Amino acid sequence: MARYTVLRLLVFFGTLCLLWLAGLRGWPLLLLSAVVSAIISVFLLAGPREHVAQRLEARVAERRERADEYRTAEDDDED
Repeated sequence: MARYTVLRLLVFFGTLCLLWLAGLRGWPLLLLSAVVSAIISVFLLAGPREHVAQRLEARVAERRERADEYRTAEDDDED
């Protein structure tokens, strides 16, 4: 997850530098950098984003299984 975040920040700052060199300054620079880097990240970082999503999905599934186990154990204790 940290890897995706670092890559995302690199894309943003790379876009920011390129637009700064193109002559943009101030708020327009920040806003356009955010929009352009988001569009670039959709295509460029699809693989790492998918990997992060799969890991998060696996963690959620594992927590749900543990919660179900605890719930079943509590039901057995009540009987």
